[in-house]
Order: sequence, then structure tokens, then C-alpha cells
Amino acid sequence: DLELHLQRCQQLSVTVLTDHQDLSTTELKTITNSTAPQQYRIRAKLRTYKPQKLHQSVKLHCSKCNSLQEVPDRDDFDFILHGSASTAPNPELHNTSWYESVTWTTQEQKEREIAIHFVKHDEMLQHPEDTLIMIEGGTLKEIGKLTKRFKCVIPVRSTEDDLELLDLSAPFLLKGNVKYYGCKQCSTPKPMKNLSSIAAEQQPSWEPTEIAQVLGIELLQYVFIMKFTLVDETASLNAYLFDY
Repeated sequence: DLELHLQRCQQLSVTVLTDHQDLSTTELKTITNSTAPQQYRIRAKLRTYKPQKLHQSVKLHCSKCNSLQEVPDRDDFDFILHGSASTAPNPELHNTSWYESVTWTTQEQKEREIAIHFVKHDEMLQHPEDTLIMIEGGTLKEIGKLTKRFKCVIPVRSTEDDLELLDLSAPFLLKGNVKYYGCKQCSTPKPMKNLSSIAAEQQPSWEPTEIAQVLGIELLQYVFIMKFTLVDETASLNAYLFDY
């Protein structure tokens, strides 16, 4: 089996792409001296590619300001959650007309207050798989468990007047395994009470694009980016792959 696999890898490494067979091959030197846009077919070798690790190819892109940024890692999110947990939930913001609140104190050495706010529909709690919840004081592990049970999870903190989103370095929304981020430059975060307009809809879908819109968030999109350096006998050429 190993021998067959190695043979297969060798076959793949010498495969020539057959797209644009109607075009004759053009030397890279000719392409580098041409003005864009043009369409060419080339025959070249791959000298290098970046990034070397595939997961590093995934970035976050803002279509409004055209900026690119790295996807924050778990440690960044964890740090922001620990910072927000230092602010105790404001009991005056619990149990409103559009969400129901549950609070408890953890039994660990350094006690933590946690509040979960379950958004209601028609003054009723929905099935967990249809429910959006907001959580204050939760850890990464606790939020991870909640995303497996509820449709959407939004980490929040208390102010004097309302619940608000955390720092936009953290995801503003988690849905299943996907974390949704907002552009710091283009977003103008609004208080969580703006979500009540979606809760009042006949059938709230809790789609990330709609949630982002009512919360004043410019949604970042995950993009896949790679850079290839191609060479032939005449020149070298950098090729970029950018795809949603």
C-alpha cells in the first residue's frame, strides 16, 4: 500500500495542468513585460510557495476597507474572556422582555459569576437548537460546550445600561464550529438590545449577516491566500491565489 501511495504522489508531482489548451505557451519573461490584464498559458516549475503551513493560508478579509488580518488564536480569545470575567454581571440587566437570564457562581478557588441570557421568541423560550444565547463570564471551554447545544452564542459583558460585545479581537458570534469576527476599523458596535428586532421576527433565523447588521458589525470573511513563485528558463513570476 505504501509503495502504491508513493507512486501516486510521484504521478501527482509531475502532472501538467491542461487548462486553456487553446492558448500556446508563453515564456514568463514575456508575461512580466506585458501590461495587465491578459490571459496566458504557461509551462513552469514551482520554486517556492508561502505560507509553508496550510492553516496559515486562512486569513480574515474586510470587503469594505479591503484589509487582511490573521485569524486570532485560542489564547487571544481566552485572554479577552478572562479580562471580561473580572466585571460581574449587572443584575439590573437580567430578565428583560426579550431574554431570560440564569446566573450562578463557580465553585473553583477564584470564584466567577456567570450569566446566560436566553433570547425569547413570542415571550417563550425556543428549543436549544433554535436559540441564541448571550454569556457573561464564561471560559473558552464553557462557551465551546454551549455552541454544541445552542444555535448561536454571543459573549458579552455588562455596562450600566445594557449588555455589550467584547473587544472585536474576539469573535462577536459563535455558531457551531465557526467563529465570526468583525472589522475593528469599519464596525460601530451597538448595544445588544438591537437584537430584540430579530427576536420579534415571525421566524428568527439568527443568520450571522443579519446579526452583524443590527449590531453595527462589518463582518469579516474567511479567505484562502497563497503565493507561488514560478520559474522557467527566462524569468520568475509571483502568482497569488485569493479565494473565499
